[in-house]
Amino acid sequence: MDFSATPAQDELGALTRQILTDRVTPERLAEIEATGMRFDRALWSELATAGVLAAALPEAAGGAGYGLLEQCTVLVEIGRTVAPAPYLASTALGAAALAEFGDASQVERWAGPAAQGTVILTAALAEDDSQDPCAPATTAHRSAGGWTLTGTKTCVLAGTAADVLLVPASTPSGVAVFLVTPGDAGLTVRSQQVTGGDATAWVELAGVAVPDDRVLGSVAAGRDVACWLQARATVGLCALQLGVTERALELTAAYARSREQFGKPIGSFQAVSQRLADSYIDVEGIRLTLWQAAWRLATGLPAQTEIATAKFWAAEGGHRVAHAAVHVHGGVGIDMDAGVHRYFAAAIHNEFALGGATAQLRTIGAALAGQPSAHRRLGVGSQATG
Repeated sequence: MDFSATPAQDELGALTRQILTDRVTPERLAEIEATGMRFDRALWSELATAGVLAAALPEAAGGAGYGLLEQCTVLVEIGRTVAPAPYLASTALGAAALAEFGDASQVERWAGPAAQGTVILTAALAEDDSQDPCAPATTAHRSAGGWTLTGTKTCVLAGTAADVLLVPASTPSGVAVFLVTPGDAGLTVRSQQVTGGDATAWVELAGVAVPDDRVLGSVAAGRDVACWLQARATVGLCALQLGVTERALELTAAYARSREQFGKPIGSFQAVSQRLADSYIDVEGIRLTLWQAAWRLATGLPAQTEIATAKFWAAEGGHRVAHAAVHVHGGVGIDMDAGVHRYFAAAIHNEFALGGATAQLRTIGAALAGQPSAHRRLGVGSQATG
């Protein structure tokens, strides 16, 4: 296992950081958030023009041929600036899935334009009635010349901005993933208020009819497509969380060095320094488990337990770092003008999206119960299971 970054990761990460540092200012974030939809289309266009959106996509989708590891590098940088850019939803999930499983027509129609930033894609994975996107409660039944979808998807990333939604649904023959557009009759997309204010949607499918050419891959391979989306969405959330917590800790450490109380920097007080030291350990735990899961997934190795371990650290460690940042900042931590609150909100959203710490421990526990030697593959020893 090699955790060293590739030259492509270094270059893509540096380019992304430069653009985001220049463009994602507190003033610009406040301006975007005032619109009611946290999506900066001007920033998105700039990322597309710079080649960031296309770089980590296969050549079939107009990309440079890189993949998941490079996508995670971009997501870390987005997390560091809490940038209002739907890279996880549109590029790492939507366009990448179309390039992987779609036919030539689907790739040309949607994946290529997504790489250029002119089309926004997303994957509608979460449901109230099912915690497993590989076994969705949403259903699809055969109709004349196609399929009819019924169900509800929640917390759909970039759902209010999306031009195409990838929707897993259960059919009589198994799970399939369908391509649904906002113009399809029976589809209702409503803005859903979530922590952090991202452009998230509640999606209702009331007998939405789609033709056969809107199936991604095939029904026979549908469960593999849905699980592919779930795995990459979870790893992507962990990458975002690494960026969020890494930067939150940097800001908190800087504040502890400059804020004085009783004539001394508060960072010199033992309780504060210990809190920051614990946060550093949490950030490194998130980093290690993220790259372990991403590397195994990118190389085609079994990674279910490693993904659950990474999401556990992203949830549990992210929770601790977010609260430490607010607590050490004191009143500044909840000042809406200071900016620290954005990292807290982002960390809490990433903590619970696609399953919090408890859900991940259940997955790890099931793996340990079924495979006695599985603990050797967790990568972080007993800490991974609490």
